[in-house]
Amino acid sequence: MDLNGKTALVTGGAKRVGRAMCEMLAAAGCDVGIHYNTSSEQAEALAEQLRDIGVSSCAIQGDLNDPGNWSRIVRETSGRLGDIGILVNNASLFLTEHADDLDGFDPSHWEEMLRVNLLAPVGLVKAASGSLRATGGCVINLIDTSWESPWANHLSYGASKAALAAMTRSLAKALAPEVRVNGIAPGVAVFPESYDADKRSRILSRVPLEQAGTPALMAGVALAILQHGDYVTGEIIRVDGGRHLV
Repeated sequence: MDLNGKTALVTGGAKRVGRAMCEMLAAAGCDVGIHYNTSSEQAEALAEQLRDIGVSSCAIQGDLNDPGNWSRIVRETSGRLGDIGILVNNASLFLTEHADDLDGFDPSHWEEMLRVNLLAPVGLVKAASGSLRATGGCVINLIDTSWESPWANHLSYGASKAALAAMTRSLAKALAPEVRVNGIAPGVAVFPESYDADKRSRILSRVPLEQAGTPALMAGVALAILQHGDYVTGEIIRVDGGRHLV
């Protein structure tokens, strides 16, 4: 796929992996819609940074826990930047104030997790499906290594990512042949700020390559899928330092 002049929408694009995705897409010539929920300053600053390199960019606010925002985010992005040809479903819910183990089971918490991590990506794909088909577009869903190696203390999160992996394959069938749909399953891309040094060390001890990844690495894999993956759809690509082998 030639990315120059394409319109891309990245959810959760203001920080961390999402920010790296936005910067990568802009460097390749894409106009970039930066979705955010609460990170308005970071999103607006990033949009200005991307405009400075010669592409169009805008920041679009929306709480993905509210289904009414899904189609609006797509409409606003298309209205300001043109038909969406690339959709990166990066935003997700992970750590909350609720315990996510069996003792902390709460249906309302699970419903929120599934709305943000599963239903919102599907809703965004549906809303953008017309322009994705018209442009011969591509969808990239950010999964997680937990989709196949679940954690006992993150039950609803792991379930949501496993469901998104399955949905990635289903959407690849539903949108073929016009649109490719693939997933990236990071291991450690960026540690949550709340993880102390001991916890980080314990996690890395279970990674065969004994190191964390970076947002830039994840963005690089996405770039390879977009630019050189014209015959690839329905794949979940692990970028986890071999953690799935343990």
